[in-house]
Amino acid sequence: MIRCGHQLFFLLCAVGFTAAAVGDELLPGSTHRLVFRDVDGHDLSTAEGRVTIITVVTRRNEEKAREIAALVPEYAVGDPQYRYITMVNFQQKLARPLHGLTRAIIRRRLDAEARDLQERYTERQLTRDARQDVSVVADFDGRALAQLGLSPDTDEIAVFVFNRQGKLIARWSDVPPPDALPKAIAAAEQRVQ
Repeated sequence: MIRCGHQLFFLLCAVGFTAAAVGDELLPGSTHRLVFRDVDGHDLSTAEGRVTIITVVTRRNEEKAREIAALVPEYAVGDPQYRYITMVNFQQKLARPLHGLTRAIIRRRLDAEARDLQERYTERQLTRDARQDVSVVADFDGRALAQLGLSPDTDEIAVFVFNRQGKLIARWSDVPPPDALPKAIAAAEQRVQ
């Protein structure tokens, strides 16, 4: 009986530790000052005065990030008041020695994407460097996902919209309906009085 009790105690501790590591689910209306480090080494915060859209994908469903990015209203593209972050959940499956190489590959892909985006900027007469507007967080160990209340083993696509102060405006567990993301971004634009 004592042995069974110890096993149950350790099982409950392990379950409690796992739940704490994942973090609490983020609920719309709550404020979160989250900070993520992107593959370029920049710290990105949800509460630094920009509307922040975060899309979480895995390698298996990464094409969904483009689909979601296409839902962002054109006026927000290239405007420094808005930030779109793609977070790639590597589901703790990539060996540590490959992390640096993977970051380099992601940076090279971002460079190519920025060249395409720069053409759009030129058409709209924007002088910003598009490379500064493309951000990817490579989550190898699950720490970034835990801040968002997600488990690293999930295949879930998740989309979050934060206002300029870090208040969560909306959250989806898949690609949002076409009109939903622009509405959430519009709601996030409302300044706190």
